[in-house]
Amino acid sequence: MSIVIIGGNECMVCQYQDICKRFGCKAKVYAKKQGMLRKDLGNPDLLILFTNTASHKMVISASQEAKKKNIPIARIHTSSATALQNLLSSHCCMQP
Repeated sequence: MSIVIIGGNECMVCQYQDICKRFGCKAKVYAKKQGMLRKDLGNPDLLILFTNTASHKMVISASQEAKKKNIPIARIHTSSATALQNLLSSHCCMQP
């Protein structure tokens, strides 16, 4: 399962990727807006938005692209590791 994470803390990018790996998922994390998100988004199985730390513009552009490509969106207010684990436990088949 491939996942794209928008937002979050820059210092936790590796931790987010490790959590996803434990659930059998491959993750791309965009903590800050980097160029054209439209090109980088690809076609993941799930888009996770950390709404507290992502800019409003970044959330809107990612949401629009996800709707065009019929990608499911999960919105989490906090960008903690526990919140990500809880979300992945409900969305992924493989448990750590």
